[in-house]
Amino acid sequence: MILVIDALLLSAAWSSAWLLRFNFEIPAEGMGLLIRGLPLVVVIKIIIFSFFSLYQGMWRYTGIGDLFNVIKSTSVSSVLIVSLILFSHDFAGFSRSIPIIDWALTIIFISGCRLAMRLYFSADFMGTSIGVNMSKFFTARRERKDRSKNILIIGAGDCGEMIYREIRDNTSLNYHVVGFIDDDPAKIGMKIHGIRVLGTTGELNAICSKLMVFEAIIAIPSANSDQMRNIVSNCKEGGVSFKTVPGMGELIDGKVTVRAIRDVAYSDLLGREVIQLEEERIGGYLENSRVLVTGAGGSIGSELCRQICRFGPARVVLFERAESPLYEIEMELKGSFPGVEIIPLLADVCDRNQLSQAFAVFQPQVVFHAAAYKHVPMLELQPWRAVKNNIIGTRNVIEISTDYSVDRFVFVSTDKAVRPASVMGASKRVAERLVQCQNGFGLSGPRFVIVRFGNVVGSAGSVVPLFQKQIERGGPVTVTHPEVQRYFMTIPEASQLILQAAAMGQGGEIFILDMGTPIKIVDMAHDLIRMSGIEPDADIKIDYIGLRPGEKLYEELKTEGEGIVPTSHKKIMALRGEAYDEALLNGNIDELARLADKQDACEIKSKLQQIVPDYSPASFYKTAT
Repeated sequence: MILVIDALLLSAAWSSAWLLRFNFEIPAEGMGLLIRGLPLVVVIKIIIFSFFSLYQGMWRYTGIGDLFNVIKSTSVSSVLIVSLILFSHDFAGFSRSIPIIDWALTIIFISGCRLAMRLYFSADFMGTSIGVNMSKFFTARRERKDRSKNILIIGAGDCGEMIYREIRDNTSLNYHVVGFIDDDPAKIGMKIHGIRVLGTTGELNAICSKLMVFEAIIAIPSANSDQMRNIVSNCKEGGVSFKTVPGMGELIDGKVTVRAIRDVAYSDLLGREVIQLEEERIGGYLENSRVLVTGAGGSIGSELCRQICRFGPARVVLFERAESPLYEIEMELKGSFPGVEIIPLLADVCDRNQLSQAFAVFQPQVVFHAAAYKHVPMLELQPWRAVKNNIIGTRNVIEISTDYSVDRFVFVSTDKAVRPASVMGASKRVAERLVQCQNGFGLSGPRFVIVRFGNVVGSAGSVVPLFQKQIERGGPVTVTHPEVQRYFMTIPEASQLILQAAAMGQGGEIFILDMGTPIKIVDMAHDLIRMSGIEPDADIKIDYIGLRPGEKLYEELKTEGEGIVPTSHKKIMALRGEAYDEALLNGNIDELARLADKQDACEIKSKLQQIVPDYSPASFYKTAT
């Protein structure tokens, strides 16, 4: 049917070209040339159209790319037809303007037919029949508008335009976009697909009241902290619910869709800038490689897996001890990255046999070691678990990685390892030293590097989910100390910078991620309460409960003796590593293992202080009081 339609349109274009050229009075000789040339012209054009894949697309989804294909294929076929006319008739009896008119009419007829079909199947025409009259069309359109919720799109850029198109074309979305909002004065009054940019975010309150807006969608993936706070504040003043498009770091495939829209989270208020990754450099060690990630079901481990899969590894082994998180990340990765082999292993880094089997079977070339216990107060109560999982488990992964000659080993550490005040921080510091013992700082062989950063917003066990639950219960929100502050970054940002640091590492470095400015926890509590539509202290009380065991007021990213070395990436610093006696360190760790088997908390902490001299929790308790 499509071929028949195109054949009729091409015939009409060729015939109309002759009619227009001769003012609808074609001479007898010309009529003969028109009729004899018609079949050849139609056949040539259909063959060329087929070559340009014009018959492989679906007309209901016709876009700009399809129109360009029509122009290209029509131009090529016209050149071929002109060449044949020159070769056979030397243009005797032919007007030279006929091929030009035919070229223009062919583009108009073919493109117009496809656009008409696109319009017919668009959201406004769905459910109508070919014989529907225009009154029914406008009635259907009005009915959809009546049952839809009025929304504003904040951001009249590429992202806002994509969101509008999807809302317009998707009949299942009961949204009616009444306008755009943008703070760029040059855009005010302009239209996007017929929808006007109504004003700035400062005018949001008045616009929402006038147009009875139900919801606002913040479509500015690159918005900084001040912009997001201002927009959220204006939406709340206008009594309008609001959602946001995730930042570009969260969009694994880089595509903005309505499905990606979510509630505004605290991480959006951080306003962390988009990470500029050296993708070729990262792809150089990840593409077609075999990768193993320990702790693959955790907050950082699972995001690492998502980011790694973007670079097309041959295989990713998910090494995780928790069954449910492992299943969830396995299903997600298999659905999102069908070209990558995903291997889920329900296994524990404390079990050397499981590790050996995994390395023997799957032969990983790159290892990201993210498995660790991280809950500070809990490990203060059970320090033997920190020893077994964070120290012994890390040593197991290191030794087996060395046995199987991996190319790169990346250890995910924490700022709590700097002048540690907790068992958790001290155990990660010991693990760092184990990693640093493995190479000669830039010599040939496997590259063992460390990446150290602070808190990540929204990770399991972090303060943000705790505060959100307390707010849902009506409070109080518990803050340990009015002056306590922490460094924060988003999970995608941390994971991306880990991949970047691994690409730069030559072996032995401690890479520190730029954490920006530390944030007071009490300020974070205020922000989260206000985001819930209520006021701190007035509607929800904030209680100060004192620092918990192992906690300190301020976190640090480097300690004395660790000199900063510049790197090629502005968001990453490198520290010069220290040399350690591996035999002595392993002897001390063996003693820790024996104490862990006995579950002797006091002796474990004493031994940790011997290994890590700047581990001194008592001084921090005094500071807190």
